[in-house]
Amino acid sequence: MKKLILILAVGFAAWQFYFKHQDRQTIVSFGNDSAPFSFSSKPSSPSLARTYSCDGRTYCSQMTSCEEATYFLEHCPGVKMDGNRDGVPCEQQWCN
Repeated sequence: MKKLILILAVGFAAWQFYFKHQDRQTIVSFGNDSAPFSFSSKPSSPSLARTYSCDGRTYCSQMTSCEEATYFLEHCPGVKMDGNRDGVPCEQQWCN
């Protein structure tokens, strides 16, 4: 009977330890996923990161400036603002 209780206690402790550390690893990986991903080798300005965020807008008509369109092109997936893929977004509307 004592062996059974000891085995159950050790198993429960191992289970708690496993799930406690699994949650930490998940949080760390989510923290890394939230960092902006950029295809450009140009460093982005820290002030732009505070001003803009990827909120689902994808077209030039939804932008308000060349600076905003450039941020979205460099940091947000799925944008449709650089038809000729030269790295300059919204050339006809904002970034002439």
